[in-house]
Amino acid sequence: MHITDYVNTVILPSVDTRAESAAAPPAGRRTVAELQYERLEGRPYEWTSDELLFDVHCERKGIAEAERAVERERFFSKGQPCLRTSPLAKTYGWGFHFDADGRVALVPMGSEDLESLAGREGVAVERAMRSSR
Repeated sequence: MHITDYVNTVILPSVDTRAESAAAPPAGRRTVAELQYERLEGRPYEWTSDELLFDVHCERKGIAEAERAVERERFFSKGQPCLRTSPLAKTYGWGFHFDADGRVALVPMGSEDLESLAGREGVAVERAMRSSR
């Protein structure tokens, strides 16, 4: 089973993001960015990356709660892109912090919080994937 969870890690926004500051993705289209943002904004450290990615997948595919156990096995039987590929970090100017339990919080780019978290001893720092090559 493949996992996407991080522990004691900060994911910084992509170096080629066009965002000048963190912004909410447009609402109403039910995009991956919107669904991830809805789940993370104002609810820090409630989700692991795996939980978040799987829940968004299920909502977008219309997978019923009763079918989720089987779908989870199928979903994680092959590698899944981690939050380094999230449009929140690539396009909308957000970073992610994962605590010691692997729970994730959304942190705005350029904020003192993001810089402080990234500078902590024992915290790994990664960049979100580039949008272009």
